[in-house]
Amino acid sequence: MGKERKTIGVLTSGGDAPGMNAAVRAVVRMGINRGFSVVGIRRGYSGLLANDMDDMDLRSVSDILQRGGTVLYSSRCPEFSEQRNIKKAVENCRKAGIDALVTIGGDGTFRGALDLCREGLPCIGLPGTIDNDISSSEYTIGFDTAVNTVVQMVDRVRDTSQSHDRCSVIEVMGRHAGHIALYAGIACGALAVLVPEIEFTIERDVVAKMVSSLRQGKQNFIVMVAEGVGHAPAIAEQIESLTGIDTNAVVLGYVQRGGSPTARERVIASQMGHHAVELIEQGIGKRVVVFRGGKVVDLDIEEALAMHKGIDMDLYRVANDISI
Repeated sequence: MGKERKTIGVLTSGGDAPGMNAAVRAVVRMGINRGFSVVGIRRGYSGLLANDMDDMDLRSVSDILQRGGTVLYSSRCPEFSEQRNIKKAVENCRKAGIDALVTIGGDGTFRGALDLCREGLPCIGLPGTIDNDISSSEYTIGFDTAVNTVVQMVDRVRDTSQSHDRCSVIEVMGRHAGHIALYAGIACGALAVLVPEIEFTIERDVVAKMVSSLRQGKQNFIVMVAEGVGHAPAIAEQIESLTGIDTNAVVLGYVQRGGSPTARERVIASQMGHHAVELIEQGIGKRVVVFRGGKVVDLDIEEALAMHKGIDMDLYRVANDISI
């Protein structure tokens, strides 16, 4: 006689992002509310291969809503690209009694979920990355908190830039995507925003604007740079050599990943986790939960992975038009 109570597994994979805990909490509590058992898998797909998992209950997710990072820990798992390891992961889930899996992470996490689906394990993906670079979703868990962290840090840097008539080049995360730089650049009143999606020259897009602003009495400047366009120290050196203005570089680094998630983060992550369990309850797998048109909806994983996401050009024009 087969078991009557079904089990959901949940994991976080790739780079950690504030709000992941809210999503995990929602999956656990919604799952238990709907009669499922829930198993937490530590360290993403690596933990799935190593059988590093434990049963979770309502108290397992108490007091995690406000915490950054992920209580399930996370890792990247290059071994998961091998078919034998995908089969091993499915077998480990079957041995643990896991009937469906919720995976929280980026496009790489979604690809892993798709591979598991193809081997017969139903999966639901949730978008979790501070870079906001998941093609299928207008918003990803972690992005709002990361932008707010950048704004807080840059507001402090601006104080000293203003005191010394200085230019500060701020390097933020975004190796292939400039969403953090763009949003934070507008929020911080940056003179220029440099992102990997749009071609630029320092002479035209930074120095010329700086000279124009100097003529109008402006004495201090913020230049926001996504890490994918080059290193802030080299850009700062180039700006200073061309303008003669004292220019320093500030690399914010991993501080952007941390911190207590914002209210928006907690709400959307909770909605996404709730929706994932609803799909599993209906016997639906091979989907990703995304934020589109102001709503939490779901798409086929293959459809989601085929989508392309560029920079918001309307927002980029706003950044340029008001940075004078």
